[in-house]
Amino acid sequence: MALVDAPSDRQRQEFAGGFRQKPEHVTDIKAVIAWLKKQNNVPVWLIGISRGTQSATFVATQLSVTEGGPDGLVLMSTILSDTNERAVPEMPLEKNSIPVLVVHHEQDDCKYCSYRDIPILINKLNGALRKELITVSGGVSQGDPCKAFAHHGFNGREKEVVSTIAEWILFK
Repeated sequence: MALVDAPSDRQRQEFAGGFRQKPEHVTDIKAVIAWLKKQNNVPVWLIGISRGTQSATFVATQLSVTEGGPDGLVLMSTILSDTNERAVPEMPLEKNSIPVLVVHHEQDDCKYCSYRDIPILINKLNGALRKELITVSGGVSQGDPCKAFAHHGFNGREKEVVSTIAEWILFK
């Protein structure tokens, strides 16, 4: 497993803006995927949550598996609308032929991740080898609706969400 953060020269917000959807980012993630496959000889899935869904999806739309792209994609609390960067449903999702799992809380109150917009995303995944939406309910929502302690971060449901994702990937 590898957790990827913003590059060291893009840690501040003014330098990160738009980077998730640039060729340099694709090159960086392609190198991470190649390294993981070489070290472990296993399929590599990109998992993004919130803003990370823009990053993971963009890479998956730019690289096929044969070009060094991911073997699968998991989108959690997907950015479904955005005024600053291209939202996930606005990307060329039909190019994806890899399996895609979408996990979203039905009460996500983040203004960029409204559950009512999920059908737009699911309908654009028509090229996916396999696709599924897992709707999460329950848990606890506290503080900023776009942060981890809200439904956006699956607060109080983390174990179940992680277990469900792992099972789905293993039994694809």
